[in-house]
Amino acid sequence: MKYQAVIGLEVHVQLLTNTKIFCGCSTRFGSEPNSQTCPVCLGLPGALPVLNNKVVEFAIRAGLATNCSIAPRSIFARKNYFYPDLPKGYQISQYELPICTDGHLDIVVGGETKRIGITRIHMEEDAGKLVHMDTMEAGEKSYVDLNRACTPLLEVVSEPDLRSADEAVAYLKQLHQIVVYLGICDGNMEEGSFRCDANVSLMPAGSTEFGTRAELKNINSFRFVKQAIEYEMERQAEILDEGGAVVQETRLFDPATGTTRSMRSKEEAHDYRYFPDPDLVPLVVSDDWIAEISNTLPELPEAKRLRYTTEWGLPDLDAEVLSSSRDIADYFDACVALYPQAKPVSNWVMGEVLRALKEDNREIGDCPVTPALLTGMLKLVEQGTISGKIAKTVFDEMYRTGKEPARIVEEKGLVQVSDTGAIETIIDEVLSANPDKVDEYRDGKDKLFGFFVGQVMKASKGKANPAMVNEMLLKKLQG
Repeated sequence: MKYQAVIGLEVHVQLLTNTKIFCGCSTRFGSEPNSQTCPVCLGLPGALPVLNNKVVEFAIRAGLATNCSIAPRSIFARKNYFYPDLPKGYQISQYELPICTDGHLDIVVGGETKRIGITRIHMEEDAGKLVHMDTMEAGEKSYVDLNRACTPLLEVVSEPDLRSADEAVAYLKQLHQIVVYLGICDGNMEEGSFRCDANVSLMPAGSTEFGTRAELKNINSFRFVKQAIEYEMERQAEILDEGGAVVQETRLFDPATGTTRSMRSKEEAHDYRYFPDPDLVPLVVSDDWIAEISNTLPELPEAKRLRYTTEWGLPDLDAEVLSSSRDIADYFDACVALYPQAKPVSNWVMGEVLRALKEDNREIGDCPVTPALLTGMLKLVEQGTISGKIAKTVFDEMYRTGKEPARIVEEKGLVQVSDTGAIETIIDEVLSANPDKVDEYRDGKDKLFGFFVGQVMKASKGKANPAMVNEMLLKKLQG
């Protein structure tokens, strides 16, 4: 490798508050343009911002979950720049004294763990958005929608510790999982609730001096982040190979072509003329409040994975899937609380439960098969009332109707046959119907045993006790 990539990410996390960061307007997504505005978010003269307490709480939660220090005193600043969707002509953000600093996340890529530093997490307001339209009557025009103006954001700024697109995606996925677990963000990347800017540069392999970076702006999917970074690495490598110099600029990623294009020259911090916002007093956070918030944090994904593998003895893959979302983890935890056998529960959750939900495009919170129903069915299997194969039929009926498993078994006559006389009769009929295969088996063709088991289960309509079938059939064939 001739060059080494240096990557830092700036992630914008839109917070799940009911109202905006400095006013009482709704943050509801998808409303009519400019219907959720007031003098504060419109930037009208004389309108004063009032800080939303919930935003501060969410910022502290994010900081604690990412191993940050929480500043006892932080300051809001004005970030000055002109854009049509920024009515005040500046954005209220934090600069020199942010609320969270010096954190980290540990990521795993290629089986190796790497620590990625987090420089800062700060609170800020979002801008509005431009809607570009081309109509027959008016031609090409741009419209301004300020519903999003003043929407609360956290900006999570990593250290330039990432060295590949895969590392960047792993870091993003872990951060995304954390903010959703915390309940501070819905994580909807299509709606822009979780989006990222990537700063990418190249330096000669073995060097410690960073190259000139390009900023890739507002990327809203993990796949696009990977594509954008890999393309930008190739683009910069080609420039350097030809003896050119990479220009510091902001670039946009085009998903249709998989390429980046120049948007504007990249501003430095001094270009924004940051200064403390005179309308907002310094924010003071007490140790008691931080401790109170810390005590309400949920068990985070990394802790869940560790608990699943150590306390429950689950494989790493199971722990990864079950902790992939808080709702799935909560469902699993509720199941093992009722039926403390983790591996059978894990198999059913990862298998039939998630399969059925995917087919219906449903979330696990809407699953008709509650933890009580699922574990009730597993107890019937354990007791020998039904077989594992019949359990799938019972599950499908529970999913369709929401009925109790015992009731389904009774109504459909699905009770497992464990009567030795009845099973022996079926086995004798199968062996009598296949004398040639019996001779082949006894001549050493052991693989035919599966054929006989299948025929017996078919003849019993899947109701015969599989363990008894195997034991009795083996004795018959050997005899």
